[in-house]
Amino acid sequence: MAQVHPRWHRPRSRSRSRSQSRTRPALTLLLPAGTEKSRGVQALAVSPNRRYLAVSETVADQPVLAVSELSEVPARRRRTLAAAELPAREVVSLAFSPDCRYLAAITLPPEGHLTYWLWEKQRLMAAVPVEALGSSVCQVSFSPEDNAQVCITGNGFFKLFQYSEGTLKQTNLQKGEPQNYLCHAWLSKEEIICGTDTGKVILFETGELQWETTVEYKKSPRELEEDATTKEYESFSDVYYGLASEDSGSQQDSLPQISAVAAYSKGFACSCSPGVVLLFEKTKEKEVYKESQEIWEKTAYFTYLNFPLHSASITGLDICFWKPILATCSLDRSVRIWNYKMNTLELYKEYREEAYAVSLHPTGLFCLVGFSDKLRFISLLFEDMHVFKEFAVRKCRECSFSNRGHLFAAVNGNVIQIYSSITFENINNLKGHSGKIQHEVSAFGVVYTAVAVSHSGHMVFVGTSLGTIRAMKYPLPLTKDFNEYQAHAGAVTKMSITNDDLFLLTASEDGSVFIWKVYDKGVGMMKWEKEAEYAEEVLIMRSDIEEKSQAMLDLQIRVKELQTEKDYQLCLKDMYCNEKIKELEKNFTQEIDSLKAKHQMLQAEKEKQEQHLQFQLSELKDKQAREMQQLESDSNQKLLMENEKYQELEVKSQRMQEEYEKQLHSLEESKSRAVKELTESYEEKLNEKSILLEETKEYMRQQLQEHEEIKKQIEEDEDREILEIKIKYERRLMEEKESNLQLKGEVGVMNKRLNSLQKELKERNRDIDEMKEEHQKLQSIIKSLEKDILALKTEIQERADTIQDKEKNIYDLKKKNQELEKFKFVLDYRIEEFKKQIESRENDIETRKEQIREMEGELERFHKESTQLKLSIAQLQQKLKATDREMHRERQKKQNMEALIKRFKTDLHNCVGFIQDSKKMKDEIRELYSKYVQQSDAVEPEAVDIDLQQEYMRQREYLERNLAALKKKVVKNQDIHQASYMRIVQENVSLIKEINELRQELKVARAQVHDLQSTLRLLKKKKAIQDTAPSSELPPSPAVLRLNAEKESEMIIEMQQAEIQYLRDQIQEKGQVLAVQPLLDSSLPQLNLERSHKTQQQ
Repeated sequence: MAQVHPRWHRPRSRSRSRSQSRTRPALTLLLPAGTEKSRGVQALAVSPNRRYLAVSETVADQPVLAVSELSEVPARRRRTLAAAELPAREVVSLAFSPDCRYLAAITLPPEGHLTYWLWEKQRLMAAVPVEALGSSVCQVSFSPEDNAQVCITGNGFFKLFQYSEGTLKQTNLQKGEPQNYLCHAWLSKEEIICGTDTGKVILFETGELQWETTVEYKKSPRELEEDATTKEYESFSDVYYGLASEDSGSQQDSLPQISAVAAYSKGFACSCSPGVVLLFEKTKEKEVYKESQEIWEKTAYFTYLNFPLHSASITGLDICFWKPILATCSLDRSVRIWNYKMNTLELYKEYREEAYAVSLHPTGLFCLVGFSDKLRFISLLFEDMHVFKEFAVRKCRECSFSNRGHLFAAVNGNVIQIYSSITFENINNLKGHSGKIQHEVSAFGVVYTAVAVSHSGHMVFVGTSLGTIRAMKYPLPLTKDFNEYQAHAGAVTKMSITNDDLFLLTASEDGSVFIWKVYDKGVGMMKWEKEAEYAEEVLIMRSDIEEKSQAMLDLQIRVKELQTEKDYQLCLKDMYCNEKIKELEKNFTQEIDSLKAKHQMLQAEKEKQEQHLQFQLSELKDKQAREMQQLESDSNQKLLMENEKYQELEVKSQRMQEEYEKQLHSLEESKSRAVKELTESYEEKLNEKSILLEETKEYMRQQLQEHEEIKKQIEEDEDREILEIKIKYERRLMEEKESNLQLKGEVGVMNKRLNSLQKELKERNRDIDEMKEEHQKLQSIIKSLEKDILALKTEIQERADTIQDKEKNIYDLKKKNQELEKFKFVLDYRIEEFKKQIESRENDIETRKEQIREMEGELERFHKESTQLKLSIAQLQQKLKATDREMHRERQKKQNMEALIKRFKTDLHNCVGFIQDSKKMKDEIRELYSKYVQQSDAVEPEAVDIDLQQEYMRQREYLERNLAALKKKVVKNQDIHQASYMRIVQENVSLIKEINELRQELKVARAQVHDLQSTLRLLKKKKAIQDTAPSSELPPSPAVLRLNAEKESEMIIEMQQAEIQYLRDQIQEKGQVLAVQPLLDSSLPQLNLERSHKTQQQ
């Protein structure tokens, strides 16, 4: 079974936009193939060193986060990031650290987290939950100078995190009202600029609000044009005007959205509306940013770095046989021609209507495109697409050329119309299908949207609604026996396979075109038996060629002018540089002399200073030696003193140690004595307490006996009372039980109330804690606002002072303005006088200019006369040369003919010697005939004349083509060219007359040769000896000299070619001397060759 592999490098482009720009170098993409069964990419991030790419995608309903290496060819996947402690979630934003070691990612809720990865080791360093993300746009980024600092923004939050000891800690507290932050960018290590959906640009420094401004909504050029057209339309209806004014007011009131922010060296740039970019630069006064420039869509010119791709669903795809190209059309109203061998974009053009189908002619020079309004037959030119023919077929969904290209078919509703590609006539119409379905195969859970069959008939490729490609054998299998490849993010709309079965081309609703290589599992890439040879021809318009030739001529003239100007400027520069060099040489010689004198002075001073320094060094060395000796002696004395002190201290320490030992011994003895005394005292106390205990025990016995007697009496009394009380309390017990049951029900109700109250208390306590926190935050906000109020009050006071100063300045300027108005009145009067003087001088200038024009006209006339005289001289010289050449040739021919006649006479004389022997006579005459007669008869004058005429006509056609190309270049020289044309015609007529005369002479010579042949026949019949002179038989005639017609025709052709070359030289000289101007509409008069041809036939 065959396998298909996508070519993942993206094609280089010869991208041409509407103006068909020249070829640009392509990006050779190095992205790895996507994961099998991928449902699309959610987030991308490229490392700062451009070596790694992080991709978040969803594969089989499971999110995957992977990092690939771009430096290798092809790119390969390095790491797949996953953590067991966190559930897998879709990543919506990614960012690499400045050193490319760490990766930060934000996942979608529920349980949204900010994760911090050491991606090379696949280790999750830290994770922190991020609340209230919702479906808002989130962005994460690293500080440009710190790997541990991360910023995240989104709907209602702006947070800074610092990574330390395995955790991410928030370093800022959000103050003020929450904003919907759409984007942010780092300006420095501490400054972050953010953009909101309300048009605010906010600057944070170390997490605190530093500066804020609001950007106004800027209408793009398209919106301005639309507003102008709507205003024109609104003037027709008052009712609609009111409604439209309300809409426009709402549009003006709408706030811009800062959708993108980027930092640069002087500040930052942001986009507030479509087609508008604002530049902000940092001011030096208050350390804030100020708007410096606006960049609009029409003023900024951007070119494609690679090539423009389709931005909507691709609706048509086709290939051709002669060239390795494919054509695509899309709902983005563009038609593109790609080269799948060179990976380039050959042609690109946008139209006003949507394109639904495209088909390439087998030659690759034409294509059919079905638009929403018409079917168009388009010629593919070198740099453009030219509509050659239009057909009234609306919304043509399918069209195709025949295999030979002489027919094409188009779908019009439910009818297939067949047209001729040559006459564009509708040949036939086809309706409906009468056949039955031959074979049906299960799609296995998908919808097939496109099919392509290999030309070998062994493979079928199918595109599905999920964007996958299936390769299966033919006949189609009933089981799931096929290879499936993930390709597009949308449904596959079109498929096609090349004629050599080596490449598979697929297009999709996502606007992408894939080029697949077809491989055989066991063999590798499939090889075609015979390598295809592709055509390289292209079409081009005649007007384009003329424009280019005109532009080339203009540029050549411009180059010559620039060359002369450059030479002149170079001469001036050389003169100026030579003068400068001379001046510099003088200055340098003077400076060198002065520097030499200074050098000598400095050398003398240096020697003096060296002597002085050597003397000082000797003195310092002596001082240093003395000081060293003194220091050594002092140090020795100090060491002795210190040694004595050390010995004394050592003695003292020994004494102190002995005293401490004595004190310890005395203390131990005192301690033992005290212990003995304490034991003796406590023993005496214990004896006394034991005696007291015995006495108390006897007293207790007596008391117990008395108590037992009293107890007996009391028990008897109590038994009586208990019986009485028992009866009373049994009655009460019954009553209490009944009341207890009632109280238990009430207690259950009260317990429920108590539990609910406890819960309310807890909630209230939480609310109180939250209120306290909010109170603290509000107090901090109030403090910050009070600071802002104080700052604003100071600013107001400053501005009031500046306003007073400006009012004073305005009053002074008003006074100055009054004085200037008076001065202006005086100047106006003077200006009027000067204007009158200027008018008189302008009249004088106009008269002088008219005189100059007359002089220039006379100069032009003189130039024309001189050029005409030069032309006539050159023509006469050419005629003289031609006549000299002809005279020399005629003399040579005369000599050759005389020699030939002498040889013929001698041979004839020898032949007469054999007059008695008839056989020898017959053989000799045959030799004479074969030697002289057949050689002359072999010349075919008619064929020579035909070749001469064809050559002359070819030269004439070439001349006329050159003259037609130069028609637009010479207008002022009408009279001169007309005269030259008349002269050429006269010369051609004279030449034709000479040719006719020469032909007549040739005819006479041939008649004489025929007479000679007849005399030879008579001699053969009579067999008589005739001593007649050969001179009498062959009278001398100038026509005999023209027997060789082939040489004569060559001479005529050479003369004509020389005349043609002379005319070309004259035309070039005219074009150089006079300005390049178009020729007259008149062309060379046709030469009258028919008469000469008739005479030749006669």
